[in-house]
Amino acid sequence: MARDKVPATPAIRELKKHKVKFTPRPYKYEDKGGTRTSARELQVEEHIVIKTLVMEDDQQRPLIVLMHGDCEVSLKHLARQLGVKKVAPCKPERADQLTGYQTGGISPFGLRQPLPIYMEESIKILDKLIINGGKRGLIVELAVTDLIKILTPTTVSVAI
Repeated sequence: MARDKVPATPAIRELKKHKVKFTPRPYKYEDKGGTRTSARELQVEEHIVIKTLVMEDDQQRPLIVLMHGDCEVSLKHLARQLGVKKVAPCKPERADQLTGYQTGGISPFGLRQPLPIYMEESIKILDKLIINGGKRGLIVELAVTDLIKILTPTTVSVAI
């Protein structure tokens, strides 16, 4: 995909605004295919494909968790680390409303409203990662340092 043909999603605009070097990686989207599909389509390890998960705590306060594609989030550990009673995934309609993106295409960049962002600490050791570009079937490859610089996520240890 040529650089000028990249869809102008809020995520792409955010990356360009911060002058981040990124590579758009379009792929054939499959409904409910998740990171396994994008990793297979792009022939990369699922571990470097990062999921953007929209969650909420027991007070219905929304938050984002960035997690390796081949891992799950321990909701109990996350709640403990956040000092709340419970954390659960948001319903897709609420996630779409909060982020401005469609489920399956949610990016942590260019969110409709600012949300606290938490990142699995082991993501920091990757050189590069692949994360959603704000549209189903479009992910972007970028340096982990750039993601951290733009999002300033709080690290957590919640992978299982």
